[in-house]
Amino acid sequence: MNWMANYTGESDFILVGIFSQSNHPALLCVVIFVVFLMALTGNAVLILLIYFDAHLHTPMYFFISQLSLMDVMYISITVPKMLIDQIMGINNISAPECGMQMFLYVTLAGSECFLLATMSYDRYMAICHPLHYPVLMNHRLCLLLASGCWFLGSVDGFMLTPITMTFPFCRSREIHHFFCEVPAVMKLSCSDTSLYETVMYLCCVLMLLIPVTVISSSYYFILLTIHRMNLAEGQKKAFATCSSHMTVVILFYGAAVYTYMLPTSYHTSEKDMIVSVFYTILTPGLNPLIYSLRNKNVMGALKKMLNVGPVFQETIK
Repeated sequence: MNWMANYTGESDFILVGIFSQSNHPALLCVVIFVVFLMALTGNAVLILLIYFDAHLHTPMYFFISQLSLMDVMYISITVPKMLIDQIMGINNISAPECGMQMFLYVTLAGSECFLLATMSYDRYMAICHPLHYPVLMNHRLCLLLASGCWFLGSVDGFMLTPITMTFPFCRSREIHHFFCEVPAVMKLSCSDTSLYETVMYLCCVLMLLIPVTVISSSYYFILLTIHRMNLAEGQKKAFATCSSHMTVVILFYGAAVYTYMLPTSYHTSEKDMIVSVFYTILTPGLNPLIYSLRNKNVMGALKKMLNVGPVFQETIK
């Protein structure tokens, strides 16, 4: 990339980070490290369970495994460097490293945005068209939809990263954030970025509007179908499945709307970092809990893998 060559030999950026805002940085560092390990372990276990257990070889769990893969990569982009910098007392990041971090982050955020919409469409097909579901949501279509999510996310990354990193940075090179997020880096530019910010805003609105429309439409028809169900067990199962997904959707899209759609007057460096901690660190840790603890099939597969089931049955006998 040309922008990488342009910054060779220039001074690094300085990540001010969240620890500088804390009265107890050591404690915060330990908490984030624990959450990071929980997120990696939880998502890795979920991916392995879905891959090895034949009962979980369905479209819904395939998309959940894709979400877990995104979350593992998502949290690994920012947290390890942040923790190592805090321990080593270093807070510099070179322009190529900053650009790469930004590209990966934007790509994964965009991919997850479209994946959540795809997951809602999958639930719509499963609940509203159960007889045709196995045929319509076949393995080939699932791969195509997942690939499309990754592709659209990468398009977003390739669009925003080079433009952002090409702007001249003649002000302070202190990024008031714990990673190279687009809005935080843009604040350092000494040129007029208003046009780019407007285009970026419209791009983000479009990226959020399309998935939100798909999600809203899917759940509208899902709620209608659930209301018409006569069996209480069917209603309970449908609600359990959809409520898990809706929890993830609200957490992710709520943070995305704040970061990229609210006017600048609503933003401060402290608020931005808190929101970013929420959806880059906490959400990847919560997702496996949301999709496993409330899911009998996943818990059953976990017990089978740990050989808890037979032991438990023998104890009862």
